Amino acid sequence: MAGKTKIAGGAMNTQMVIRDMKSNDVDQVYEIEKRSFSSPWKKESFYHELHHNMYAHYLVLEVEEQIIGYCGIWIVLDDAQITNIAVLPEYRGRRYGEELLKAAMKLCLMKKAAQLSLEVRVSNHIAQSLYRKLGFQPGGIRKNYYTDNGEDALLMWVRLNES
Repeated sequence: MAGKTKIAGGAMNTQMVIRDMKSNDVDQVYEIEKRSFSSPWKKESFYHELHHNMYAHYLVLEVEEQIIGYCGIWIVLDDAQITNIAVLPEYRGRRYGEELLKAAMKLCLMKKAAQLSLEVRVSNHIAQSLYRKLGFQPGGIRKNYYTDNGEDALLMWVRLNES
């Protein structure tokens, strides 16, 4: 899955590339993970996902040859789940996350997934707004889901052939 898209970035257009993640991307992805989440995955988890999880698919988003975002997806039969999605804090609010999620949704469709789900902190209204914009609907609450503070997660899902 590779693609180039121009996206408005203030006064100038910036070219971005969304492509499959490779082993040599893990260090940059891990930095994004650490800067984005209070309970980050371990670096080894990304290597495991890339090399040992047959259901895992990972995309990275590059701007000016720097990885600024990534998205992990598990696809099992016709069911897909976002495991994690993040953009470096200084690049948020510029539609990069939206483009990354759209690419993930396209990948799921190409892999014949019928629905896609994810969990999001109940306090993360910005992310929830993006997910709703792309057709995700609330599907329930996972109580005490986040280990760092016991916050609940909102489960959201979308039917891919309808989005």
